Amino acid sequence: MNTTVRNNVPTLTALLSIVSLALVFGAVLGVVPEHAIPRAPNSFLAAIPHLNAAISVAAIAIISAAWHAIQQGHLLRHRTGMMTGLVLFVAFLGLYLYRVSLEGPTEFPGPKAVKQFVYLPILAIHMVLAMVCIPLLYYVLLLALSHPVSELPNTNHPRVGRIAASLWLTSFALGVVVYGLLYVVY
Repeated sequence: MNTTVRNNVPTLTALLSIVSLALVFGAVLGVVPEHAIPRAPNSFLAAIPHLNAAISVAAIAIISAAWHAIQQGHLLRHRTGMMTGLVLFVAFLGLYLYRVSLEGPTEFPGPKAVKQFVYLPILAIHMVLAMVCIPLLYYVLLLALSHPVSELPNTNHPRVGRIAASLWLTSFALGVVVYGLLYVVY
């Protein structure tokens, strides 16, 4: 299995990315009928944005610490932190897609000028970075899982991992800004 993954990292990355992005677009575009999804209580649905903001802040701290850990040569701390960051990302995305599938995207309640010149550009950058991160994260994850730790420095893992982590952190941070604009400022 490990050899199969190792020999097919780009192909598996593409397949997993296509499936993941199809799920995201399917949820956002309302492809799955609302009645096909079990509905949680409204109080839970209302709590999801706040929970996701907390998940985002935790992910920023954990991914940053994991990045620092690898710079200090702490491989186990790095791996644990990045895997935790990935679990947080999956939890965030699952909660977000669940809520959007049932209720659609949240409308911006603030002034039109703020929406047009602040909110929408930040949201667009956040969304593009999140989508770009998906294949990058799969790629570095598959490399990490299919190669011995001693070989990883000789793969694209360190180079692509730095790019993925930078974009991932930026996306999470912009997500917190979006949350603040939607639920705190307005």
